[in-house]
Amino acid sequence: MRSMSSYLLLIFMVMFWIFRVIVAFTHAMGIEFAFVPMDMNIEIVLLFVALLCILLVGKRKLLGAIIYVIAYGMYFGVDLYNAIIALSTNTSGISQYASTLSSLIGVAIPLGVLFSLLLDKNRTAHPVDKKTDWFYKNEQFDRQMDERADQNEYKNY
Repeated sequence: MRSMSSYLLLIFMVMFWIFRVIVAFTHAMGIEFAFVPMDMNIEIVLLFVALLCILLVGKRKLLGAIIYVIAYGMYFGVDLYNAIIALSTNTSGISQYASTLSSLIGVAIPLGVLFSLLLDKNRTAHPVDKKTDWFYKNEQFDRQMDERADQNEYKNY
């Protein structure tokens, strides 16, 4: 973890995972809730995949972000597309808006995590240290060999 945005994205991942657990639980118990899962079986599998991805992203592994984007993109991306089409034809209710919001968040968080990890990998491959770069990466401060250095011959007695 390098920056505050990395921590925030990981916290959003965990919060959205907890939200999806609540959605699955309320649907399984028959409790009425504004959000319903699209497919309960896939939702449960996706919860376990997301838990694994949260652990991998916490360790800053790019594989976790890629799996997270693919899994959530396939699950929420289709629903988001269908919801946008339904919203454009004005045949939607409040539950459709809730589903659209949930799908939008389900697509936005994985993309943010992927971009954050990709940018962080670039930063760790080419780090910038302001304490020392002014000296080591600036040629005007390179030590020039003095012509007197070759002429001084100190003898050990």
